[in-house]
Amino acid sequence: MKKIVEQNWDYTKHAKYYSYRPNYAPESIDMLINLIAKNKGGGGKVIRVADIGAGTGNLSIMLSERECEVTAVEPNDAMREIGMERTKNQNITWVRAIGIDSTLDSENFDWVTFGSSFNVMDRSLALKEAYRVLRKQGYFSCMWNHRDLNDPIQEIAQNIILSLIPNYQTGTRREDQRPIIEQHKHLFDNIIYLEQDFYFHQDIENYILAWKSVKNPYWDLDTPEGAELFEKISYQMKHQLPTEFDIKYTTRCWSAKKVN
Repeated sequence: MKKIVEQNWDYTKHAKYYSYRPNYAPESIDMLINLIAKNKGGGGKVIRVADIGAGTGNLSIMLSERECEVTAVEPNDAMREIGMERTKNQNITWVRAIGIDSTLDSENFDWVTFGSSFNVMDRSLALKEAYRVLRKQGYFSCMWNHRDLNDPIQEIAQNIILSLIPNYQTGTRREDQRPIIEQHKHLFDNIIYLEQDFYFHQDIENYILAWKSVKNPYWDLDTPEGAELFEKISYQMKHQLPTEFDIKYTTRCWSAKKVN
């Protein structure tokens, strides 16, 4: 089967490590669902969600557990297969497609979500596609879990990375998404921003495995150079961090309402 993702964003080798990442702050998801439910423009009580770039299903599962009807769109075969296995008994339909051409029916969803995926595609085209599939009064949301770099554990980890990669940058995922949404005010308005801090309990081995899920231009685990660099990072983390810890993250989410 032909791959439908660009090599730059091919997560095939990273898929199996996604389970080690923390999921989004539950209270934030609850607040968003309340927002969508209050503004729902028809189609019964059930919230229909298109989860774009669903990966292995982390956000899709949270939405399904809250009685949403979820269509999970994921182009990467390895990630989608893991997601399908994880969600066998849940109200989640999986679709093999890309975020800017989801193949979903127009005006068929109350909510379009991008969980840690909005940054891996052309955001302008993604917003246009979200607008197309949303019903009237529907909402778009993009969200990420950001490491709190003031947290003592996160600060040590960040300093280890910077000591080995002085030019290390986190990219679009840590940027304010309001400007790109405002550039498309003919599509979306009524921007809502929320953030919530939370702590995630993890041991050092799982923390390092979570880092293996990261796709960036600095280390490619398929190359000798990338594997060697990551091994140096892992070695320092194992020697400078505790064996077990509570580590601080912040769920950040930007939402906007479809302009009708």
